Amino acid sequence: MLDRARDAFMAHPRSVNESYFEHMGAALRYAGTFAFCAFAAFVHAFLPFLFEKTASTIVKKMVANMNARMDAPQGQIQPGAQAAE
Repeated sequence: MLDRARDAFMAHPRSVNESYFEHMGAALRYAGTFAFCAFAAFVHAFLPFLFEKTASTIVKKMVANMNARMDAPQGQIQPGAQAAE
């Protein structure tokens, strides 16, 4: 029973060739980047001359980074390497 729960818990991190903590770190970095994008888009909504391309540029880089992380064997992408940084 416990092994089955652990396997279900770790299925996704393993599917992207990461340990639990590597996956947690990447997810938290993405969350922080998304929070910044939300802030930039919010400010841009009221002051359109600010952050004109910031959120869209960061999101495009994040998509490229996510795709690279999923396609690369473990250890090939540096931990903490995020295109949006």
